[in-house]
Amino acid sequence: MIESTFLIPLLPIILLLPVYAQVTVYGITGQQFIGQTATNTAAAANYTGSAAYDPTVLTAPGIPIGDQYPSLQFDIQLQNGGTNGLSITQQGSFLGFSIEMSVVNQVLGRNSTYLQVPFLNLMANVVQRGGAVNVRVGGNTQDLAVLVDSLPDGKIIQKDTSASTNPTDTPPLQFTNDLIIMMRNISDLTNVRWYLGIPFNDTNWRLAIAEQGQQILGDYLLGLQAANEPDLYADHGHRNLNYSPSDYLSEMQSLVSAMSSDSNIRNQSVLIAPNIATGDWTPENVWDTGFVDVLDTSLAYLAVEHYPTDNCFAQFGIGTPHDAQTIFPTFLNHTSGQSFVQPYLNSTAYAQTKGKRFLMMETNTASCGGFAGLSDSFGAALWTLDTAMQMAYSNFSGALLHVGGQNVYYNPFTPPPTNQSTFHQWTIGPVFYSTLAMAETIGPSNNSRILDLGANNGNIYTPAYAVYENNDPVRVALYNYITDSSGGSDYMASISVSGGQMPSQVRVKYLVAPSVSEKHNVTWAGQTFGAQFASDGRLTGFEDVQTITCTSSCSITVPAPGFALVFLTDNALSESGATGATTTFPTTAYTKSINTVTVDASVLATSNGNRGGGNMGSTSKGSAANGGIKMGVESGCSVGVVVGTALALVICLLEEW
Repeated sequence: MIESTFLIPLLPIILLLPVYAQVTVYGITGQQFIGQTATNTAAAANYTGSAAYDPTVLTAPGIPIGDQYPSLQFDIQLQNGGTNGLSITQQGSFLGFSIEMSVVNQVLGRNSTYLQVPFLNLMANVVQRGGAVNVRVGGNTQDLAVLVDSLPDGKIIQKDTSASTNPTDTPPLQFTNDLIIMMRNISDLTNVRWYLGIPFNDTNWRLAIAEQGQQILGDYLLGLQAANEPDLYADHGHRNLNYSPSDYLSEMQSLVSAMSSDSNIRNQSVLIAPNIATGDWTPENVWDTGFVDVLDTSLAYLAVEHYPTDNCFAQFGIGTPHDAQTIFPTFLNHTSGQSFVQPYLNSTAYAQTKGKRFLMMETNTASCGGFAGLSDSFGAALWTLDTAMQMAYSNFSGALLHVGGQNVYYNPFTPPPTNQSTFHQWTIGPVFYSTLAMAETIGPSNNSRILDLGANNGNIYTPAYAVYENNDPVRVALYNYITDSSGGSDYMASISVSGGQMPSQVRVKYLVAPSVSEKHNVTWAGQTFGAQFASDGRLTGFEDVQTITCTSSCSITVPAPGFALVFLTDNALSESGATGATTTFPTTAYTKSINTVTVDASVLATSNGNRGGGNMGSTSKGSAANGGIKMGVESGCSVGVVVGTALALVICLLEEW
C-alpha cells in the first residue's frame, strides 16, 4: 500500500496497467513476402513473430546517376513582406494519428484509470512542439461498433471475431463509455484532441457515441466521421453492388435528420465526410451530387483517406502483389508526395470555395499493414515528412498516420506484447520522428503558411519548403533522399532573405540516420527513442541545435540521407518547442522486488530527454537524490510521478494478463 505518510492534498492517483488485445489485421500471425530482397535475409526468412518487430532491412537504392544526380551547391532566395503561392494558414497539429478503434486498449490504456504512460509521453512531445495533437479513434471497426452499458471483467472494449465476414476480417465491436472517459483523461493531461466516428454499417442510427462524445470530451471533440470508406462498402459486402454517391448522400440526410431529433447532441455541425478511399468513387463524384450544399450546416470538415499503395495481396490474397524492395525507390523522391496529393487538388480548392477545411483522415505508406523493411524505415520517415508538407502546401488542413496492432509494419509506435510488458518497453518507429519534425516545422502559432520552393532546379532528391508567418519566412525545410555513406552526396544550400535585414546567424536541427533503410538508429536534433522495446516515450540524449553564422547568405549542409530544419529567427526556434521543459510522465516497468520508490521533488520541473535540468525521479534503489517523495507500494508494482502536473501515477503491472 502507499504509505500513510505520503499525503498530498487533492492529488488524484491514477493506476496504469498496460493491456494488449487483438490486432488490426485480424487473424494474421505472419506474412509471406514475394520476391523480396533484403540485407538480413537469413533473419527475415526465419522470422515468425509479429510484423511490428520484423528484422527485415531492405537495400538502400543506389546513388542517382547522370541528369538525375542533383547539384550539390545551390541557392535559395526568400522574400520578406509578401510572397505569392503560399498555402492557407496551417496549424502545428497538422500531422496526427489515426488509431484503429479495436486496439485502443493496447495504445491508450486499459480503462479511464489505467493509462499508458508511454502514450502520454509521446503525445506530450508533439504538443510541446505543435501546441496540440489530433488523434482519431476509428477505422474499419468504427462502423461496426456498439456502445453498451458494461462488459465482463470491467473491459472497455470487446471484439466478436466469430462474426467477421468481410474481406478484411473486421470484427463487430462493443465498447463502454469508459473508453471516452479515458480519452478525456488523456486530454486533460496532454491536450490531445479527438475525432470519433458514427457507426455506418446500417441506417438504424446508433447515436450514443455522438451523445457521449460531446458530453464527455466537450471541446476536445473535433468532429465525428460519418462513414469510413463508403466507396468500398459494396466491395466489402456492406451495401448492394449498385451503391452510389447519391445513395450515400441519401443516407447522410437520414443521419442528419436523426441527429437533429436527438436533444442530447448539442452540436449538430460536427460531421466529417465523405471519407472515401478513392476506390470506385472520386471526390468529384461525391461533390457532383450537391453533397456539400445539401449538408452544409452539418459538415465540420470534408475528408478523404488514402494510401499510396497496398500490401493486401500478401495479407488477404486480393489485389496485385507488390515487392517491397522494388517499390522502395518510388517513395524516396519528391515526386511521390506530389503524386499523392494530385488527385485532391481540385477538392482542396473546392473546399475553400465552400468555407470548409479538407482533411486526410487516414494514411500511411501502404494499406493492409504496410511492408516489412519499407514502412518501418528512415526512408518512410523522409517520405512521411515530405508528403505531409506537400499536403499542407496543397491546402489540406491536417493528416493522420494510421496506427494498428502488433501485426502491421507501419506503426509510429507499438506497445510490447502482453506477455512481455513487464520487461519490454515500447518500440518507436521512424515515422514518429516525422511528427516531431513536422510539428516544429509548422510551429504552434497557427499562423504558418507553406511554400514548395522547387529548389535545386526542381531536383526530386533535394526538395525544400519555406514556412511563412505574417508574410515573412521563418523556417526552411531541406531534404536529401540519397544514401551515401562517403559524404560525397551531402549538399549545401545557401539561403538568403531580401526585403529586410539578413539574419546574422540561423539555428538548425537535423533528422538523420545512416541509411534510408535504417530502422532504429534515428535521431532528431541528436535525441532518440532508441531501438526495439527500449522507449518509455521520452527522448534520450542531449538536444543538438547547431548555430550557423551568416554573411550575405546562410550555408546549410544537408547529409545524405537527412532532413534539416533551419530556423531563421530566434523566435521561430523558441516557439517550435526548442526551449523550456516538455511535460513528460516518467515511470519504470521493471521494478518488482523493491517496494519503495523515491522521487526527487525537482522532477516536477523535469526535461524532455536531457533538455532543461534537475534530477529525474527513479524507481532504482539509491539512484535518486535525498529529500524526495517516498512511496511504498505492493510487491509487483512500480511507481512514477507525472512531471509538471499535480498528479501521482502508480503503475501496477501484473505478471500475466
